[in-house]
Amino acid sequence: MSKIETLANILLGPLLLMQGAHTRRVTPKLPEAEGEREGVAGSGKDLRVLILGDSAAAGVGASTQTEALSGQVVSRLAKDHQVLWQLWARSGLDSRALLDLLEQHPPQPFDVVLLSIGVNDVTSTLSVDQWITLQQQLIDVLRDKFAATQIVMSPLPPMHLFPALPQPLRWYLGNRAARFNTRLAGLATGNDHCTMLTTRLAPVAGSMARDGFHPGPAIYSVWADDAVEAITRRRRETASGKV
Repeated sequence: MSKIETLANILLGPLLLMQGAHTRRVTPKLPEAEGEREGVAGSGKDLRVLILGDSAAAGVGASTQTEALSGQVVSRLAKDHQVLWQLWARSGLDSRALLDLLEQHPPQPFDVVLLSIGVNDVTSTLSVDQWITLQQQLIDVLRDKFAATQIVMSPLPPMHLFPALPQPLRWYLGNRAARFNTRLAGLATGNDHCTMLTTRLAPVAGSMARDGFHPGPAIYSVWADDAVEAITRRRRETASGKV
């Protein structure tokens, strides 16, 4: 735990807990996006894709999966590939729960896994060291059990800009999210199969869901653009022998 976070817990702990409880109580509970969670799209060389994670991966903030992360990623990849895709995601998942979810699925191979996890860890009491250990466990499971050749890791969003969060809770969670991201970038650099996106999912007017906490379709679009660019670049480098 950083010195700033320790000091904030000492000085602001009761207020942060009160604000967190109030925010959970008053923030609208939006549903996951409706639509298919697996399918085949496009034509060309097969590309087996798994979108995995929490409420953002599940498309909360979009009406349908077509508008959400999974649909936008698949539609872009389907221009050049036959995409065999699946979506394993659920609102409320943290990293430990995601590991449990992976345990429930039988082994099967994926060329690409697009991972979205961490917001529910940031809002917990988990330390950054504990979180990084869990991320390494996720990487190991995805590589060993699901033969993932590329794991695309999404950064935590800029929680210090979330309109649903009051101050100083917004500052506190934003600071934690930034620290988690710094460590995640180092972890991705040290794992050959991993790519961390540099997407800055900063909210602008009209881009977030009405709960002020989740992405809207416009942010999912930017996220999908960056993910597909990272996937395409990695496959191009692999084909040329650079990886």
